[in-house]
This record gives sequence, C-alpha cells and structure tokens, in this order.
Amino acid sequence: MLKQILAKLPRKSSKSNSVDSANGSSSSSNATDVVNVISSRLNAVKRMSSSIFPANITAGAEMIEPHILFKDVPNSDKQNLFVSKLNFCCSVYDFSDPDKHSTEKDLKRQILVELIEFLASDSAKFNESTVSAMCKMCASNLFRDFPPKYASHGARGEAEDEEPLFDLAWSHLQLVYDLLLRFLSYNSLDAKVAKKYVDNGFILRLLELFDSEDPRERDCLKSILHRVYGKFMVHRPFIRMAVGNIIYRFVFETERHNGIAELLEIFGSVISGFALPLKKEHKMFLTRALIPLHKPKSVGIYHHQLTYCIVQFVEKEPKLAGTVIKGLLKCWPVTNSQKELMFLSELEELLEMITMDEFEKVMVLLFRRIACCLNSSHFQVAERAHFFWNNEHILYLIMQNRQVIMPLVFPALERNIQNHWNRAVLNLTQNVRNMFSEMDPELVLACQEKFAEETSQLSLAAERRRMTWERLENAASYQQPVVNDISSIIESAPCVVAC
Repeated sequence: MLKQILAKLPRKSSKSNSVDSANGSSSSSNATDVVNVISSRLNAVKRMSSSIFPANITAGAEMIEPHILFKDVPNSDKQNLFVSKLNFCCSVYDFSDPDKHSTEKDLKRQILVELIEFLASDSAKFNESTVSAMCKMCASNLFRDFPPKYASHGARGEAEDEEPLFDLAWSHLQLVYDLLLRFLSYNSLDAKVAKKYVDNGFILRLLELFDSEDPRERDCLKSILHRVYGKFMVHRPFIRMAVGNIIYRFVFETERHNGIAELLEIFGSVISGFALPLKKEHKMFLTRALIPLHKPKSVGIYHHQLTYCIVQFVEKEPKLAGTVIKGLLKCWPVTNSQKELMFLSELEELLEMITMDEFEKVMVLLFRRIACCLNSSHFQVAERAHFFWNNEHILYLIMQNRQVIMPLVFPALERNIQNHWNRAVLNLTQNVRNMFSEMDPELVLACQEKFAEETSQLSLAAERRRMTWERLENAASYQQPVVNDISSIIESAPCVVAC
C-alpha cells in the first residue's frame, strides 16, 4: 500500500513540472481559451440581466433598437425589444401644435400599435423588468395635471348642455389605455410581482384621472379600475377608501367632479359582490358616502348609478331601507322640482323592497313628505306622488297601516280637490280618495270630519289674526301725531359728546 502511494508521488510532480515547463505558445493558447470562456460567461450574464431588469434601469444591459419589428428578431430577444419599445414610448409630445414633432408622434403611435399587437398574440412574458417598464410608460403618458375648473364649466351637471372637452392627445392616450388594459387582463401576469408597481400611489393617480373632461378617457378608466379591483385583492380596501375620499371632497367641499357617475358604476358591481352579512365598513360607506351624494345640485348626472348602488345594498340587507329613506328625507329638495321627481322614483324602488317592520319606523315622516308632494303646484311632482297608489306592494303597506297614513294624506287630497289647477292631478286625487273610501269608509268619514274641524279652526284663527292687525293699525293711526312730536323733539335736541 505504502509503495503504491510513493509510486504515485513522482508522477504528480512530473506532471506539474511538465506544466510549469510548457513553452510560451501553449501558455498563450491556454490564456486565450480562458479569456474566451470568461467572455462567453459574461455575455450570458449580460443577456440574463437584460431579460430580468429594464434596459433603462440596468447598467450595461443589452439594448435593441425600438424601431425593429418583432418578427425580425428571434424569440429570445423579443422581451428585450418589448422593453426597448416601452422605454421609447415614455416620451410625451405637445399636441397643441399639430406640426410640431409630427414625425416622432407618428413613430410613437406606430410603436404603440405594435406593442398592442404583440400583447394580443399571447407571446409576451411578464417578468419584473417588463412590469416596471410598462408601469413607467403608462405613468409618463397618463398621469398629468388637469387645468383648474372655473365657474363657467366647473360643475358638470349644472350646465348639462355644454359640449364635452376632448383631449388633443387622445390618439396616443387611447392606445396607452388599451395597452394597459390588455396588460392587466393578461393571464400570465403574476399579481404578486405586479402589485409592487401597481401600488397605492399608482392607483391614486389613476383615480385622479377620473376628473378628466374627456368622456372617452373616463370610460377607459372605468374598465381599467374594475380590472385592477378584480386582479389585486390586496388593494381593494384602499380603493374603497380612496373613492370614499373623492366622494367626501365632492359632496362637502367642491361639488365639482366629472367622474362620479363612472365611479358609482364601478361600485355597483363591487357592491353586488359583497359577502353577507355586510361588514361595518361597507355600511359606513353607504351612510357616509352614498346617501350624502343626494345633496349636490348635479345629482341628476349620476342619480341612475347612485340609485343602483343603494338598491344593491338594500337587496343584500333589507333592514337598510329605513336608514336610506331617513337620509333621503333629510336631503329632500325644497325648490328643485326635477330633484323631487328623481327622489320620488328612488323612494318607490326602496318601498318595493322594504319590510313591514322597517316601513312602520319611517311611515310617519315619509307620508308627511308625500302629502306635501301631493299638494305641489308643479303638476309632474303631484302626479308622481299619486302614482304610489298604483304600486301593489306600496298599496298593501298603506292598507295595513291606514289608521296612521290616511289622516296624514287626507287633508292634502281635500285641498287638491278644492284648489289644484291641473285637471290630471284632480282626476288622480279623486281616484285615490275613492280608493280610500272603498278601503275604509268609516275612517274616511272620521278624517273628513277632522279636516272640516281643522279648517274651521284655521278660519277662526285667521279671523282673529285679521282683527288683531286691524286694531293695531287703528291704534297706530291714533298715535301718529304723538310720534311726530317726539321726533321733532329728538331732532331739535343738541348733541353733546363727553370725552
């Protein structure tokens, strides 16, 4: 064994000596081979770095000209070309002058179209560098400050006939929005990686864009925000909170925002997906954000979407109907007949879903307001209030609680019969009165007697008030000379100022 080991030692030594005594030509060839291996490995690392990190972020990354078409590069370089094209599209141009940078604008538009076609081909692979480049490009093109809103066109809804303002850069913006929507809808997009870049700041800037004057942009944003809400579950509470803050600012501070209708349309589908029982956070959104949205003058712009959201809440939890009706009555308009018509329509939808227990809690306040609407001099408001008796469910609720409701509305019906100017309203009033007579004739007689008694008392009070004013006028006319004498004395008295 020992001999075998000793026998091997000289062999190693001779081998090393042979290497050390190699000639210069073999040494130089070995050095060249080492350099080639290192160079090849560096190139491999370089290509790997370019595929993982954005080309504009990673120093030394391999760049590809953005003008090259995707079909002209191998599949291994398409990812780098995609990032290169995204970096090129970060440049933003001024569209107020159509002749300025016209060549660059056309080239950018062509590259945006190529990017959209590349995503449509389902051959893209999104790693962290691609997601970063995509978010950077979208932020560079989309996130911008809007000009201040002036009184002339500041509150959309107060002047509904105004023409919408269209963005001059829409030829580029539309393509960027389409690209962003396709990116968010991509099946292979990893939400865990994308959420690092589609973060709270990115979402806040997206929400700010809903104030755009261009309806086409708001429509695109609606689809994108809906996709973000569905893709990133971790961001859902933040999105709800941010939208709530926009509504608070609109209702209680500015009353100026162009995208309330679109935001409510998104939240209509969001609310329909709420799990039961409803969380306290969701109920607070109803009471603190949705119900106060009835206050602004421009409620007609978004009332349809607002009603849909509220109906979604009540369908999930019918006990909320009473809360909504009380809030609606607090916001009831006094001089705006168009808002009254909208509120009456919303009330009818809520009453169709309300339970008997909740109805009994609000019926007194509710039918006091309906009685005022029955007597409205605006014939459309009066007609709409009478139509409540055409609804079978509401009529059933009234019949079950007629002992409370009939005394509240009967005086309004009698005043309409005596004084209302519109023939259609008179006919509707007579129909409702006949309905009450068939329902409970004894109660109708009792209400009629009470109304006659109240009318006589009001007449007596009016007569006493007239006589009191007449006595005061007579007393004032008798005391007029005395008042004149006192005024003359005051005018002739000297003014003494004590220092």
